[in-house]
Amino acid sequence: MQLRRGDVFETLEYKASDGIATIRLNRPEKRNAYNARMMNELVAAFDRSDADDDVGAVILTGSGDAFCAGADLSGGAGTFAQLSEDPERAALRHGGLWRDGGGVASLRIFESLKPVIAAINGPAIGVGATMILACDVRIASDTARFGYVFTQRGLVPEAASSWFLPRIVGLSRALEWTMGACMVAADEALEAGLVRELCARDDLIPRARAIARRFLSGSRVAAALTRQMMWRMAGAAHPMEAHRVDSRAIAALRSSPDTMEAVAAFLQKREANFASQVSDGMPDIWPDGSGPKFY
Repeated sequence: MQLRRGDVFETLEYKASDGIATIRLNRPEKRNAYNARMMNELVAAFDRSDADDDVGAVILTGSGDAFCAGADLSGGAGTFAQLSEDPERAALRHGGLWRDGGGVASLRIFESLKPVIAAINGPAIGVGATMILACDVRIASDTARFGYVFTQRGLVPEAASSWFLPRIVGLSRALEWTMGACMVAADEALEAGLVRELCARDDLIPRARAIARRFLSGSRVAAALTRQMMWRMAGAAHPMEAHRVDSRAIAALRSSPDTMEAVAAFLQKREANFASQVSDGMPDIWPDGSGPKFY
């Protein structure tokens, strides 16, 4: 099901104020369990935040006492077998194969043109523990837990977590957590670098907004390019690949209005007034032409 940016959400809450969009998983009666509708709405919500020039950062969080309890298993033992019958997933079919629904959301977060902070307000299980890996900053309530329980469900980790998780916590820890179907306590997640800090639940959103405000002072275009460069170069085989991309980005920006304004502001000892927006179009800095799809 293709949603438009202006559609009313059923599984999410979307609010934007003071340059920050908050996307809140909003099925508290199901502990924010993930279904195909939520998948499609997350894509539409990030489309909305990317298209809004007033938004400079995004917070992803949950309603109630859980972030996300994982996949909605209300369909019973055949829940996963029945996924192909869900009309909300029709666009995921490619020949005889079906794309993983968790990966649709995590890849959309990965492609965000705005920085993304995950504010994990409680237990994050299964896809709840993997979709957050594509966020740039993760903070958590001290009551949060992270469940990489896939093997206990007869499944493997999804949402592209075999790419993300080892890069964040290291290969050995990622293997231990996933093969062992571990429930990871908040303090272990902090020690491993899965989250950058813990705080009381009541302080979580104010703290996330404080972090988000750090991303509002610079050029929106430069921030969007920086985000994609860092993520994509994490998988580069040699630093020369990063050098090529860096060089193309510097060449694209060095005469831009934002760069000239920044230099003038520095010399005049004043705050820069950046006017360029991601909606104006993004420079193509990818030598192989395989850059992210900009919305």
